[in-house]
Amino acid sequence: MVHHDINTTLQRDIMISNRGSFICRGFKRPVLPLRIFRCQIVVSFSTSSLSKSFKMASWLTIPSKSHFSLANIPFGIISTSAEPTHRPAIAIGQHVLDLSVFAQNNGFSKLADFPSDQLKVFSQTTLNDFAGLGRPVHRATRAYLQDVFRQETPYPEILKNNESLQKQALIPIEDVQSHLPLSIGDYTDFFAGRNHAHTVGTLFRGAANALQPNYNHLPVAYHGRASSVVVSGTPLHRPWGQVLPNPQAKEPVFQPCARLDIELELGMFISMGNKLGAPVDVNNAEEHIFGYVLMNDWSARDIQQWEYVPLGPFNAKNFGTTISPWVVLADALEGFRGRGLENEVPPKKYLDEKREDSILDINLEVSITTAKGNRTKITQVSSQNLLWSWPQMIAHHSVSGCNLRTGDLLGSGTISGLEPGTQGSLLEQTMGGKQFVKLEGGEERKFIQDGDSITITGWSGTAEDGLVGFGECEGTIIAAVPRD
Repeated sequence: MVHHDINTTLQRDIMISNRGSFICRGFKRPVLPLRIFRCQIVVSFSTSSLSKSFKMASWLTIPSKSHFSLANIPFGIISTSAEPTHRPAIAIGQHVLDLSVFAQNNGFSKLADFPSDQLKVFSQTTLNDFAGLGRPVHRATRAYLQDVFRQETPYPEILKNNESLQKQALIPIEDVQSHLPLSIGDYTDFFAGRNHAHTVGTLFRGAANALQPNYNHLPVAYHGRASSVVVSGTPLHRPWGQVLPNPQAKEPVFQPCARLDIELELGMFISMGNKLGAPVDVNNAEEHIFGYVLMNDWSARDIQQWEYVPLGPFNAKNFGTTISPWVVLADALEGFRGRGLENEVPPKKYLDEKREDSILDINLEVSITTAKGNRTKITQVSSQNLLWSWPQMIAHHSVSGCNLRTGDLLGSGTISGLEPGTQGSLLEQTMGGKQFVKLEGGEERKFIQDGDSITITGWSGTAEDGLVGFGECEGTIIAAVPRD
């Protein structure tokens, strides 16, 4: 009997699944000499020249441009019309694998180091219990599922040759409804996109005072509203609030937001938390990361401008935050990392990372589709346009003794470049509403109108090697709720 254990998983991840030197530099555990030697071989050659031989072929047909290649294996929560109960699944190509059905039919029987009494995590209505098991279990589970779907799978009896289980557990992705992947206890939004911070600060305060004195010293953040985080595809009403009708006005008026904006962000879910009073070390913080999603942190700019002094945004941000449904595990993105924006200020000791390639390298795009059906790509940018890394955000969040919990959501802040077409908000693209963004069909926008849909996509890698993508993060703005 062939068993798949965690040690095998760790070795295979180094050599194949996350090719290149990245995982070697960031590896946190003792590694056998054989594994180190094999890592050194990979480093000796360009990763691009080796990647073809490492691409994993599957017995299941997966389109070459699918975000959900065998190199990915993202986790989410689904339901179907035939079975409305929410339950865990993975996305693979044009299908999802219902993990509840898979587990109940001995699908994980060859994953030796996964405790049998923990298989109940795949029958829960959220991913919180699975996330709380920690990175080694996530890593082993992902690698095992890759082996199950591999063309030359060592376990053909599990699914490849098991037509009965295929019919029960493999579902066309268009036949499922996605839901929030985790129950979110707390949501914290950071402000790590320095290009965005500088551009917006310049608009409001002038170039000399664009960044606040603390910006380069610590990862600035505020506590957001977890209850209004919604999954992709959920429409949101235009919010009401107090606004100043013009720059000269002294008294606010109460009206629907007239300057509704988007913010292109990444979201990160916490796996294992920390105890109250026990900060997370920046160099161990990776072990507290479950995975990542795309995020649109909708923003009511006119409401925000009036309310944010002195305590920051409130109603301008709490009416809705949209995230993509599939959580891309941290290990799936291990091979796509690099340096972020340079910080001329040396970090304090608690923020000083040993790892240099600490920023994820993800291709991000934003498109707007108007009520008339005209779709226009308005943003294309890399996620490397961040000043602070996720481990630094975790370390700063917990340095006071704050306890993070499984399922907590952290936002990166708006990701923007400096060139036209790379900004992650309309506020930047329109210079504060002073110019239009030109759209297909002769339409134009300064801010979001009712009926507009915003779609964010993101991926790493190439179709040739297998994309590690997020799918879509989509939301539509509908009219404000009528009021007397």
